[in-house]
Amino acid sequence: MTTYTLPQLQQPQSIDANEAILVASGDLRLAANQTCWAAQHDMEQRVITAFAREGITVRRGHPYHPEEKHGFISSQRMGMDVFSNIPPDAKLIVAEAVWQYSHHVLAGLRSHRGPILTVANWSGQWPGLVGLLNLNGSLTKMGVQYSSIWSENFTDEFFLNGIRQWIREGCITHDTSHIRDLEPGRIPAAEAELGTALAAQLRREKAIMGVFDEGCMGMYNAIIDDELLNPGGVYKERLSQSALVAKMRTVSDAEARQVREWLDARGVKFITGKDEATELTDNQIHEQCKMYIAVVRIAYEFGCDAIGIQYQQGLKDMTPASDLVEGLLNNVERPPVYHEETGEELYAGRALPHFNEVDECAGLDALVTNRVWTAMGFDPATTLHDLRYGEHYSGAGVDDFVWVFLISGAAPASHFIGGYAGACSERQPPMYFRLGGGTLKGVSKPGEIVWSRVFVMDGALHCDLGRATVVKLPDAETQRRWQMTTPQWPIMHAVTHGVSRDQMMARHRANHLNVVYAPSAADADRALAAKAAMLNAMGIQVHLCGDVKL
Repeated sequence: MTTYTLPQLQQPQSIDANEAILVASGDLRLAANQTCWAAQHDMEQRVITAFAREGITVRRGHPYHPEEKHGFISSQRMGMDVFSNIPPDAKLIVAEAVWQYSHHVLAGLRSHRGPILTVANWSGQWPGLVGLLNLNGSLTKMGVQYSSIWSENFTDEFFLNGIRQWIREGCITHDTSHIRDLEPGRIPAAEAELGTALAAQLRREKAIMGVFDEGCMGMYNAIIDDELLNPGGVYKERLSQSALVAKMRTVSDAEARQVREWLDARGVKFITGKDEATELTDNQIHEQCKMYIAVVRIAYEFGCDAIGIQYQQGLKDMTPASDLVEGLLNNVERPPVYHEETGEELYAGRALPHFNEVDECAGLDALVTNRVWTAMGFDPATTLHDLRYGEHYSGAGVDDFVWVFLISGAAPASHFIGGYAGACSERQPPMYFRLGGGTLKGVSKPGEIVWSRVFVMDGALHCDLGRATVVKLPDAETQRRWQMTTPQWPIMHAVTHGVSRDQMMARHRANHLNVVYAPSAADADRALAAKAAMLNAMGIQVHLCGDVKL
């Protein structure tokens, strides 16, 4: 009889019923992990103290790294190794005060059998809420059961009642009464007819989303499997970011200068300096102008109807940031780009919807929005934003909870007060963007918007749809909110209709949400109805959020 040497499986140390394990997923970029560690450490101590008062001892599932000067899980491999030493039935807390790469911990969370709690601090300093929502969206897509909670100081009753329920029952119950499934028969006839016709057109005359390297920054929730995407008539063209760099090299300096001159003529203010490491330079802007031309030409070459640049991994070590490029693509009015051989203007008079960080759910949403808004004669310029932060504000005609919707520079100029003339471009933070590059920064204009999120749940595509009003806050308040988040990025002050802070956090299945303006409140309601009809006809399960008029 043959005898084999069997692998010896390491057994995790046992854990008591009154103990819990805490893990912290971090960034892949060392500079970000080091810079944000202090806030993470402070938050963890508050969480540990709160649980101790409830009789639960929380211990970390992985140590602080004295050489790297942070205590985050910083790679997928590390995450797998950490989870191999965690009892699979343990109470598990994933604490996040920062942006984190969900795939660092998804392997361990997928197979974990004990109750899982994701926790974030209610702070705009670092994108902890954004990281939490991405992780929640990824767990939702995987079908892993979890609970989630957030707090400013971890002593409020909302937080304490939540963790008490989790300790007792292994779950937290949130109020999601603002959600209701779409009843297609309630959609007004004209909007139902338009949406259904646009969906039929899309299924017949199929569309392509160009994807420059799938799976940015661990955003598992942002990847749509082809089997879910294709039935609606949308397909992916998988492109390489190395091809984008190669195409940039074929763009002449003269062509790039024409893009810069176009922006200068329209009043965009570039905040430049000489230090490449810390300031925005003319050379960085020049490279971004080349990228803009290269993207449009590649999109045309492959027949793309929307395009997404990953940027963060790989491309960040090759070229300045893509955000200025992305903001231009999302706008109908933008610098013209011509075919290298025929001289034809490409996508003339049209936006080329861009989905930041190749968030394919946002890309599908942007494609649908573009079709509906264009058919209705509205400006189809759309963008995604992070749900970065929010506070109640009273004054200047506002007395409500006002969200800080913020994105890394990819918002279209038509969203800003003053358009291009109200926009400026500042250097991306060196912590995230080593080679710099400018943003397209502005303050979103007051007006009526439709917000939305496509996501994967229970093996199917879903979409949440809601309404919001963008309000104008005093300049001092806008600056305060910028300074407590990321002041280089475009900002939107939004009041959601009939959806509270905690309802939004409890339900939202992603770090991003899409926004698009309509000329009036009535127009926004009509456009939302037509969009709901189109999504429904594409086989996507639509949910209405808050006060939505059909």
